[in-house]
Amino acid sequence: MTRYGMVVRIKPDRLDEYKRLHAAVWPEVLQRITACNIQNYSIYHKDDLLFSYFEYVGENFYADMAKMAADPVVQRWWEVCKPCHEPLPTRAEGEWWANMEEVFHCD
Repeated sequence: MTRYGMVVRIKPDRLDEYKRLHAAVWPEVLQRITACNIQNYSIYHKDDLLFSYFEYVGENFYADMAKMAADPVVQRWWEVCKPCHEPLPTRAEGEWWANMEEVFHCD
């Protein structure tokens, strides 16, 4: 299992909309998340940032993320959510949510 932390800015005028969307995530999106070997997935908010945490339990993260990205329902979900975000300028090429370095973990 690999832990992932990611961050993106939330546009202040879109926070309520983002919370409303995530109070009722589409069932097909939730099913795809599970099918792509993601578990224990959470999103947190503080100031103008969203922080996501999830655990990947599969064998090939990049292949699973490609499956996620190819799913038409997930693509529509992202199109609904993306206007709420402002990606960090320091994110890596190809990232929307910027990957974070884990600096501490305690079980």
